[in-house]
Amino acid sequence: MIDDDILTIEEVAKYLRVSERTVYDWAQKGDLPAGKIGTVWRFKKSEIEKWVNDRLTVNKLSQPFDSIHIAAIISPDRILFLNHSTKQDALMALAENLAQAPQVKNRQELVQEILKREELMSTALGRGIAIPHVRLSSVTDLVVSVGVSQTDIIDFQPLDDEPVRLILMIAAAYNQHAYYLQTLSFFSARLKNRGLRNALLEAKNPGEAYTLLMKGIGA
Repeated sequence: MIDDDILTIEEVAKYLRVSERTVYDWAQKGDLPAGKIGTVWRFKKSEIEKWVNDRLTVNKLSQPFDSIHIAAIISPDRILFLNHSTKQDALMALAENLAQAPQVKNRQELVQEILKREELMSTALGRGIAIPHVRLSSVTDLVVSVGVSQTDIIDFQPLDDEPVRLILMIAAAYNQHAYYLQTLSFFSARLKNRGLRNALLEAKNPGEAYTLLMKGIGA
């Protein structure tokens, strides 16, 4: 877990799941907020967080939303009603569900990497939403599980202090970087709709939640 406010190239590369060379190139070009101490690049954790969050918005997408194939990445059996008050229990339950998808070939790696990613930085976006996400070589294609929590999950540490109730867990193949970022942006943008969020929380069963997602997100 990263405790310091100043990160190295290696730490940023691990968090963003790109190569150290990519981080170096982005820093050199000014695409990534960074500074030099002598000849060594260093990064402020808060600025990297903001850089990531900025890319979870519609305006930062490089491709249109219509390239997202919602019906291919969500199914009724991957919508889970949760009843956990801690994020670890909720993430474990959802990761176990997602690991049953045929696109996921290594259950243990998925669970471990989801928990490790959450240790690096909370995936809570505010508004009661969290979107834990990983890219793994053992995943063959992007897939999503959705958790609708019946209780407040109190320890995600969102910036707005609103307890998490909706979790979208995304696993993608390692070579799906662009589609992966696009899908993150897609869901975070759509779930800003309070009406959709409330309807999902009031859904009576996974089938009803699935219908709301497909209708509300515009599959």
